[in-house]
Amino acid sequence: MYYPHFGLKEPPFKITPNTDFFFQGGNRGAILDALVYAIKNGEGIVKVVGEVGSGKTMICRMLQKILPETIESIYLAIPSVEPEHVLHAIAFELQLKIPKNADRLKVMQLLQAYLLKRHAEGRQVVIFVEEAQAMPIATLEEIRLLSNLETNQDKLLQIVLFGQPELDINLNELDIRQLRDRITHSFTLGPLDAKDIGNYLIFRLRAAGYFGPHLFTESAIKKLAKATDGLIRRVNILADKSLLAAFAENVYQVTPKHVKAAIQDSEFGRKPVDFKLYFYIAALIIAALIAFLIYLTLNQPSIDVKYDSVGKTSVFKHSAEGNSAEEKNSEKKAESLPNTKLNPEETVVDIQQFNLENHIAVSKTQLLAMPPDALTIQIMTSNDDAQLKVEFEKLSQKLNLNDLFLYRKSNQTIILYGQFLDAASAQQALLALPQIIQHKKPYLRSLSSIQPAL
Repeated sequence: MYYPHFGLKEPPFKITPNTDFFFQGGNRGAILDALVYAIKNGEGIVKVVGEVGSGKTMICRMLQKILPETIESIYLAIPSVEPEHVLHAIAFELQLKIPKNADRLKVMQLLQAYLLKRHAEGRQVVIFVEEAQAMPIATLEEIRLLSNLETNQDKLLQIVLFGQPELDINLNELDIRQLRDRITHSFTLGPLDAKDIGNYLIFRLRAAGYFGPHLFTESAIKKLAKATDGLIRRVNILADKSLLAAFAENVYQVTPKHVKAAIQDSEFGRKPVDFKLYFYIAALIIAALIAFLIYLTLNQPSIDVKYDSVGKTSVFKHSAEGNSAEEKNSEKKAESLPNTKLNPEETVVDIQQFNLENHIAVSKTQLLAMPPDALTIQIMTSNDDAQLKVEFEKLSQKLNLNDLFLYRKSNQTIILYGQFLDAASAQQALLALPQIIQHKKPYLRSLSSIQPAL
């Protein structure tokens, strides 16, 4: 859908492994080279461990692609296979003709004969075992016995185990120690850091036909890296959805806003509900209420009845400090009145007296003084100054005038609301806007995207 919008010839972030999109950064290229060396030199059993979505299958596909023709590879991707069936599964992948009802010993003899024939032809055979962490211990032990097939000088079969970190736990079992001792090389596919993710994104975009500057801003890359924990599959999913969000907005660069939309549409990246935290907060609130009730009990106000000159009564409730509740309420109301620096005499804009250019000039000074990584809320844009004044008057009835900013871009004037130092408070303010303003579809913007236009 979005491919022509960004000048792409094909999808850049499909999760299906495509060797044309293999990224050598994040130590992937070095691990691939080491695996090729180990296989060529007959190093017995090799292990590759990585989290779900870290790129193990891509490494496996790359090995099948770049290994010399003299090396025959087979792929075993049935982790639940039982030990008595694993030899048959390998023989099937090698396309061996196995007699019906052949027992384990017969299959082993046929496998050995086949491997000896390949060795005599100067060829090697390597088996890639996917999802090895899900294999029963007995099945892993059966595969280990295959590593005993050898000549006086060479192993007849190379074995590469690919698995999640649970594979290391399984290999620590006492029953499987013989397999563990035969592992000559062990590699770990770690997560990508933010810098590697930035390079990965532009590499995949270039491979898909994109020409131009990086489509993802640095802040968008950092947000994406944090949400994905550096796992390649998650990066692909969020990058694809982020590009779709940018396309839907008809813009040509991915910002944190688009990554946030992608996260909200995904099953990961969102913070899990911390019920312990909620319990702790609830306990604090209950404790505070109890303390407040105790305070009220110990500080019951006295009531004084006073008569004025015409015989009317006035009732005043006095606190422990002697100030009347009525006086305190008056002071509180006075403090709650908005303090408007731009228009100190009014809380609502008077269209007749409102100076649009003056407000834009004052707003420019304030916007430039804000930190670039701060956030604000864009409420609306207009190219009609008369209509803009009417809208601004309506907004000033709902929001503090000090928090409304104006700036011009091309022939449009944009209304912004508030400045926020973190995304959480910005999102909270966005959700708290009155419904009449919500209809204008306000959204968050970073000051770094606004200040250059000032």
